[in-house]
Amino acid sequence: MQQLMFLEAGKLEWRDVPSPQLAAADDALVRPTAVTTCDLDGAIVRGRAPFAGPFPFGHEFVAVVVEVGDAVTTLRAGQRVSVPFQISCGACARCRRGLTNSCTAVPLRSMYGLGPLGGEWGGAFSDLVRVPFAPAMLIPLPAEIEPAAVASLGDNLCDGWRTVAPWLAERPDAEVLVVGGTGSVPLYAVEIAVALGAGRVDYVDHDPQRLALATALGANPIAGPYPRRAGEYPITVDGSADPAGLACALRSTEPGGVCTSIGIYYTESTPVPLLEMFGRGVRFHTGRVNARAHMPAVLDLVQSGRLHPERINSELLPWDEAPRALAEPSLKPVFLRGPAASA
Repeated sequence: MQQLMFLEAGKLEWRDVPSPQLAAADDALVRPTAVTTCDLDGAIVRGRAPFAGPFPFGHEFVAVVVEVGDAVTTLRAGQRVSVPFQISCGACARCRRGLTNSCTAVPLRSMYGLGPLGGEWGGAFSDLVRVPFAPAMLIPLPAEIEPAAVASLGDNLCDGWRTVAPWLAERPDAEVLVVGGTGSVPLYAVEIAVALGAGRVDYVDHDPQRLALATALGANPIAGPYPRRAGEYPITVDGSADPAGLACALRSTEPGGVCTSIGIYYTESTPVPLLEMFGRGVRFHTGRVNARAHMPAVLDLVQSGRLHPERINSELLPWDEAPRALAEPSLKPVFLRGPAASA
């Protein structure tokens, strides 16, 4: 089969590799049909993240089931499914607590499409992908939902969800500040906050394209550079991956408020205004998303018609154009192919 490999910054190519096989009774083999780029993928391709190739690329995808193991009774060949990017068994103590990013049944950080960091699970730009623990991992897609609309459900869309949804459940109608800069996740946070009835959503960024899109999604734009403080909000989101953006979000969190950071900070130390946070009693959350735990709630919001994640897609492209198009990354390209493509 063919698999897209990341080789080095700006360079990807298709390679012929052996097809994966069912390895356990609860495995499934799936054929990706809609794949999009995680915000981290864009950083990798630009050489802005410390990932060395070669490795199979891509981890946000919708697929069609091709084959299932003998113990899989809830899925069938031909079924459309969304695939979480992290590997999780659904049964261990951590998975039962919703910590599907830290499943104890597999090595820590097991995931698709991120090379040595995630393990040998393959990548989404492949003719076939093996999914372990398939009944727990895979989520069937309702017939009325287009794959391109939820290509990011298995990662970035849930990443945006967890920054605002739990806190809006605590404080309905709360005002939200989203500090952007990384790509799609802060924009998903904007749209989800609006969909869930936030009293106001403000969006800070230095990029005119993202500011315009955030405005179209219902946010009030604040053009960068990041201010020291943007105001006072019960809920703030750091989606900047920039120490100045992080500090802005933290300083803008009201007493007793909550700030969630989805930015990845690669330096050994990052300045944080701890004294100001201490004085305000700020709650601060950072870390990887527990994607599989959030996917059903996000999918329900899409199915209800209140959330339209396809509004953040930058373009729909043919499958074969992936190496060329990915070398010139855009905000959120989606690559499509028919489910009958040969493996």
